[in-house]
Amino acid sequence: MRTRLVVVDMQHVFADAGSAWATPGYAAASAGIRRLLPAFAGGTVYTRFIAPAEPRGAWIPYYRAWPDQLLPEDDPAWDIAPELPVGDSPVVTATTFGKWGTELAAATEHAERLVVAGVSTDCCVLSTALAAADAGRFVVVPEDACAGLTEADHRRALDAMALYASLIEISDVASVLAMMAG
Repeated sequence: MRTRLVVVDMQHVFADAGSAWATPGYAAASAGIRRLLPAFAGGTVYTRFIAPAEPRGAWIPYYRAWPDQLLPEDDPAWDIAPELPVGDSPVVTATTFGKWGTELAAATEHAERLVVAGVSTDCCVLSTALAAADAGRFVVVPEDACAGLTEADHRRALDAMALYASLIEISDVASVLAMMAG
């Protein structure tokens, strides 16, 4: 089964402890992702969350709460953190939490199975994994290559995804590496 790694939103804005959107477990998630990368050489896709130029609908009150995050698309806060070598890998950029859609489907070369890792488990990872599974992709989420806003939020998101058993598998980095080697 063709498998691709989707690295969700591993960006400065979530890595920087001084950011309003800092994810406390970011460093641990990054370490897990770096362990996965060699097994997915040539088969990794990165995603980036960015603020919309002009929020619409429900995003209007959302950004009223986070006005300091209405940064232009080229602001360095939105860059993928440098410890993750993007190289020639595709990068899917979206103004939505969930990154699943035609662009990510094409960037993953319509792989049957996706390993989805990144931040935050309880927001962008959850939204992306559920939509990909709903579109018929098998999804594996290595819990030690993800981080939530709190450990409790991380666990709740994993538990919610586990409800989609047979569509979404909650796993760990060691098991994903074994799956890719076998």
